[in-house]
Amino acid sequence: MDRLHHLATAVADFVAQREWEPYHHPKDLAVSIAIESSELLERFQWRSPREVERLLQDAEYRRGVEEEMADVLIYLVALANRLKVDLPAAALAKLERNARKYPAEEFRGKAHRDQEKPGG
Repeated sequence: MDRLHHLATAVADFVAQREWEPYHHPKDLAVSIAIESSELLERFQWRSPREVERLLQDAEYRRGVEEEMADVLIYLVALANRLKVDLPAAALAKLERNARKYPAEEFRGKAHRDQEKPGG
């Protein structure tokens, strides 16, 4: 069993054991994803990229970031379970669409369409 399928099963079991299914409306799960994403963003708020890189070397800070990332993923998997979305298939399909939209030859080293390549 692949790891994402194992995680989806573990999240479903966790929710079922607590009888939380009636509370897991798609809207509420999406709101929870946004809230947890905000908590992840808060870890980086007002910090320079250099400061973040330094802080990520600290085990406690890094553990906090990992926990917020896990919260986002758990709610995302719960939403996928609720909506019966195959997340890996959806992500791969989206990557394929993005590859057509942003061809590597045209976007290599660029963050967006109007940006010139660094040093170019």
